[in-house]
Amino acid sequence: MKNLNAAAERKTLHSTYIPNLQQLPDSELVAALRENVEPKVIDTVNWSDYPYRPLVNFRFAHSDKALAVMFEVEEEHLRAVTLNDNGPVWEDSCVEFFVKDPVGEGYFNFEINCVGTALAAKRRSRNEAQMFTPEQLERVRRFGSLPHEVIDSVGEGQRWWLVEVIPFEVLGLESAPERLAANFYKCGDGCHKVHFLSWSPIALPEPNFHCPDFFGEVLLSK
Repeated sequence: MKNLNAAAERKTLHSTYIPNLQQLPDSELVAALRENVEPKVIDTVNWSDYPYRPLVNFRFAHSDKALAVMFEVEEEHLRAVTLNDNGPVWEDSCVEFFVKDPVGEGYFNFEINCVGTALAAKRRSRNEAQMFTPEQLERVRRFGSLPHEVIDSVGEGQRWWLVEVIPFEVLGLESAPERLAANFYKCGDGCHKVHFLSWSPIALPEPNFHCPDFFGEVLLSK
């Protein structure tokens, strides 16, 4: 069943400028994000058949050369089964960043489970994708609070965080654009409470994150 509240207006956020964030060590980047960037929540339940809503926020920042997203999650089922990149990370405790191609057609999807296993692709649609090569994925920096190992833990109040840093060159850009069209998600298709949360609402009858028409707007400036 469709949740009619999902027909709300698409969201906008203003990215925080952090000079040379791509060069900061992990701990310094986390501190800069937490100290300087206002968190936004991922809490839209678009489909009432999946009402579970873990606590999720994200912080978004950029430099001239890269963007950074930090996700912070509290949930009841911490699941990480996929340890190889470009595997089915969406079945685990997973956070996702989708962004329209700023210089061409289609969009990019970056999906990462709670232990840092990533899936990335350039897509024209949900079923038409050019997956990132291992070399391309190496350019997407990712680190977080959990070790890269299998986890399957059920219990309230389990917390984790994860940071990804994406060079603008990966998106076909030489420097930061003025704006991006994007959405941010939390899912867990294989978790004991299946869930599909988004930042900007999605007015579709069935769960589907591959919908650029419902992406929100990210404004980037110094």
